[in-house]
Amino acid sequence: MSTASFELAIGSPVVTSGAPWADEGSIEELTRVAEVGDRLGYHHLTCSEHIALPASELARRGSRYWDPLATFGYLAARTERIRFATNVLVLPYHHPLEIAKRYGTLDEISHGRVILGVGVGTLKEEFDLIGAPFDDRGPRSDDALRALRASLSKRLPEYHGPLYDFEGLVVDPCAVQEHVPIWVGGRTLRSLRRAATLADGWCPFAVAPAKAAEWLQIVEISHGFEVVLPPTERLDPVNESSRTQEILGQTAALGATIVIAEFASASLEQYLEQLEALAAARAAM
Repeated sequence: MSTASFELAIGSPVVTSGAPWADEGSIEELTRVAEVGDRLGYHHLTCSEHIALPASELARRGSRYWDPLATFGYLAARTERIRFATNVLVLPYHHPLEIAKRYGTLDEISHGRVILGVGVGTLKEEFDLIGAPFDDRGPRSDDALRALRASLSKRLPEYHGPLYDFEGLVVDPCAVQEHVPIWVGGRTLRSLRRAATLADGWCPFAVAPAKAAEWLQIVEISHGFEVVLPPTERLDPVNESSRTQEILGQTAALGATIVIAEFASASLEQYLEQLEALAAARAAM
């Protein structure tokens, strides 16, 4: 079988609502996932951001959202290679220099393993809770993306935009990567256009791979642009290795440069077994 150019990543269990075993999981279970993923060569693992969700949203969004900065800071000390992708930070909740400082520090701690996945945000109640403006979140996010690109990895950042404007300030520590990857999340064609124009990759949410492929045909993207997609079907690499390889190949053919591992599991041990089998199936392609 020919080898397609794509990598595997872990949509972290435990940190968000999911399987019953994961909902009851702790940092110890998550650390085992990170350590196994690190050993097997998975590209990154994820952690999302929400501050407080309305009770009416729990059925749709789940209730558990670990803070990515605290989570990744701990996991950085327990791993060596696997990267840490926020999936996603809500840009209008933060000043760009707040992100540059906090995640620049994480980049220092992790020796350059941070990926900033960011999004515009959709939950108005959460915007209202923290006093963040909602109506202009699109233009505000665009300006924040430009400000971040001008600021990350710079001890003396400078940016002059319509909504964010700063110079003569020291941000120390800052990111150690010369170019911190920034990916844009979302579930619309507009999110892909924003990513292609202002970022280094696209990590959509709840977009079917076939729909993502359709959009990728109409948006011009640059060489090296990352596209993070789930598989076209749920995987079972332990029992269906050949079928797993077919699904991985199909997902890559639709435009994925990174495929998020998705499979059913009834326990942590079963989840880790699937991670092992998926890495072996990928290596055999």
